[in-house]
Amino acid sequence: MTANTTNREKDAALAYFLLRVTIGTNIFIHGLSRILAGPSHFAGALVPAFQHAPLPSGFVRLFALVLPFAESIVGLLVLVGIRTRIALVAGALLILTLTFGATLNQDWESAGLQLIYAAVYAALLAFRHHNTFSVDALLNKDSFKGDRL
Repeated sequence: MTANTTNREKDAALAYFLLRVTIGTNIFIHGLSRILAGPSHFAGALVPAFQHAPLPSGFVRLFALVLPFAESIVGLLVLVGIRTRIALVAGALLILTLTFGATLNQDWESAGLQLIYAAVYAALLAFRHHNTFSVDALLNKDSFKGDRL
């Protein structure tokens, strides 16, 4: 293996790490800040924002109460690289859910921003073989074997 190839692999692993910890931090802090402010405060603000969407307000409130905890858990898993594949799929599904709600609410600006998150999750999943700097790698888990999803 040439030095150029080795550097390219190290750069790819470093780039993957930086993107993974950036989105992990972003999602984790999203959730944590909402938990610290009080999930009911977040839910109280979200329910009126969805008053014209075809969703029952009770469902919107329940989702808003659960969302901060889901964001915190997914964000932390992605941030440190534990069960990375499952965490990335969960994050992508969370963004899909948020996109569904934003489009039902005709909030096209939020829906557009969520496409960026979806693209980052897709890229991280597609290039997961570069997940060198993670707890998964430290534990020597071959994350390509044994994942059923």
